[in-house]
Amino acid sequence: MRTTLIFGAVAATLFATAAQAQDMTDETPFSGIYIGAAGGYDVQPNDVGSSILFDRGSNGSFGDTVSTAAGANAFSPGFCNGRAVGATPLPGGCRNDKDGWSYYGRIGLDAQRGNIVIGALGEFGKTEITDSVSGFSTTPANYVMTREVKWEASVRGRIGYAPGTTLFYGTFGPGYANIDRSFTSTNTANSFAQFGKRKQFGIVGGGGVEQKLGKNFSIGLEYTYHQYQDDDARVRVTQGTAPATNPFVLAAGGTSTDFRRSDDKFRWHSLRATAAFRF
Repeated sequence: MRTTLIFGAVAATLFATAAQAQDMTDETPFSGIYIGAAGGYDVQPNDVGSSILFDRGSNGSFGDTVSTAAGANAFSPGFCNGRAVGATPLPGGCRNDKDGWSYYGRIGLDAQRGNIVIGALGEFGKTEITDSVSGFSTTPANYVMTREVKWEASVRGRIGYAPGTTLFYGTFGPGYANIDRSFTSTNTANSFAQFGKRKQFGIVGGGGVEQKLGKNFSIGLEYTYHQYQDDDARVRVTQGTAPATNPFVLAAGGTSTDFRRSDDKFRWHSLRATAAFRF
């Protein structure tokens, strides 16, 4: 409800000021350099069917089954696309992924010819979303892999149509994000170590509407979709204080087993309010 009220107020301001802004005499109101900010709420899609994949022996080949000494599937209790709250997947045993607020600074340059506006912008900021996947072993124990965005930058093109002092536009370009990863488990016997490249390239695209308020200021609403390839995160499990017959080293062809997520794309949706000062 709070998010709806915020964006409703911004939208009302946009349309309430549109008629007043039509009195401006500048024939190219969206030409020039601008600096600004964007902030709003980010939502993740529901990654139904997400799980953890295993590489027994850490030889680079995922898709193995982790088996107990009796030959049973050690992860037969299953997986959930969220953060485990206990050692077993009881009803309600997983929290949904966390949506959250986002905040960015930006700088851009537009050129307007008639009603057509073409430009580019650079943006840097952070989102508070987190994305987890959990597995449950027969021990019982849980194993939770989580990722979040430490920071994100993008450089995007922008093209739009401006009938007067209102600009409708689309935007698209490459993104670069520092993806922070964490791992937790209720298994205290084995040892766990994380590795893998954290900084990833991706894409950011969407569209929005911008309304001039006087000669130098504008506000708007913007939707963007963010997607990053994230298949490099690994957790390596070694024996630790567990017996040599534990499933992660038993018949593994080595002394360890690697984990990685089955969902190799980190993606989310953003709905943000924008504000800019044009020079």
